Amino acid sequence: MRYYHLLPIISIILITLLIHFNSLSQDFTKETLEQKSQRLKWWSESKFGLFIHWGLYAIPAGKWGDKNHYGEWIRHEAQIPLEEYKKLLSKFNPVEFNAEEWVQLAKKAGMKYIVITSKHHDGFCLFDSNYTDWDVMSTPFKRDILKELSEACKKEGIKLCFYYSIMDWHHSDYLPRREWEKELRPETGADFNRYVEYMKNQVKELINNYGPLGVLWFDGQWENTWTFEKGLNLYNYVRSLQPDIIINNRVHSNNIESKDTKVFPIGDFATPEQTIPDKDIPKGYWETCMTMNKHWGYNEADIMYKSTKVLIQMLIDIVSKGGNFLLNIGPMANGKFPPQSVERLVQIGEWMKTNGEAIYATNASPLGKPSWGRYTVKYLPDKTILYLHIFDYQPRQKIEVSVETKPTKVYTLLDKGVKVPVKLKNKKLIVSLPPINNPDPNATVIALEFSENPFNK
Repeated sequence: MRYYHLLPIISIILITLLIHFNSLSQDFTKETLEQKSQRLKWWSESKFGLFIHWGLYAIPAGKWGDKNHYGEWIRHEAQIPLEEYKKLLSKFNPVEFNAEEWVQLAKKAGMKYIVITSKHHDGFCLFDSNYTDWDVMSTPFKRDILKELSEACKKEGIKLCFYYSIMDWHHSDYLPRREWEKELRPETGADFNRYVEYMKNQVKELINNYGPLGVLWFDGQWENTWTFEKGLNLYNYVRSLQPDIIINNRVHSNNIESKDTKVFPIGDFATPEQTIPDKDIPKGYWETCMTMNKHWGYNEADIMYKSTKVLIQMLIDIVSKGGNFLLNIGPMANGKFPPQSVERLVQIGEWMKTNGEAIYATNASPLGKPSWGRYTVKYLPDKTILYLHIFDYQPRQKIEVSVETKPTKVYTLLDKGVKVPVKLKNKKLIVSLPPINNPDPNATVIALEFSENPFNK
């Protein structure tokens, strides 16, 4: 009876353990469409995010030996022995890194979320991990980059998200080894299940120490050691830690071992890479991830940057098809964004200041892809707004829109006071582009407001 006073404490511990184990056994893929819609609402309305690939690979800046075409895959592509690659650890000292500058620039560009490589394929971690010394705290920099980003994002109202590589070229238990290094790093004694536990421990650190997170963006899932069951288990484990988190489809294996269509594919959204779907648009939620130049990680020699106009029109194209745009930057080793990237983000932000309402919280166009540009549409409780994104604005040009209803209001986002003539003819709306001062060379947007949904007819 002398331990009777401990019973309430023991009960609390048992209840906590029960809740924990129940959450681990829960299959979060069984949620309803409505539940998923609510969970992904902020993400699907955001439309535009910043991808950041940064790590030790920024130090060589794409150059190794007599070649300069490398990026974040430099260790594998240049076949750098691990002991040689480890020397980069003592050189990582990005003294010009400023988390607030990064986040403020993303916000200025009109981006609503940031996805940064917490750990890429080389295994190096940009955060303070209790499970490895292969992290930023072992470098001369000795500052937790993700902690500083987390604080800056909270301050600026930007959703922080982490990329995390399932593949790991550094961890002694990760299998398989690179073919070219098997003699240097034999697989003897390696235990992949032990590596999976290491990975789960790090994922738990990321959520508990830096969260709540918006998205956990997995990658490197295509090797044969990563099975469907492991992907499903990881998906459910992550959501047991933070039930409302969003997880991309790369959590699941490319080596499918299950025929259960109710749980395949695992993950909340598709991730077309370096491409914008046209005919084969993924069903449900999707996000195009794309580099600003040719590389994900910083490559000093790569100056093939897409123009601001191309990037803005890509954003419009993606949103018109119902997707999100995750635009990448590879920061330099000193912690600064390349000046070409900064210039484009600032210019995109100028366009978004005027035209953001035609991007955020819009839906895929039911009218297809016109020759003069793209449509986006916004469904509101009291009206429907159809946005015409005109890529090459020519005054007095007539545009046909396949609706049979005349709008209650028509205006340009550039100048809402400009009158835009419209008329119905042969069951189509004819919009005459009025002369305006300085039409936007990237895209000029005209809004058509309808009191009822014109597409229900």
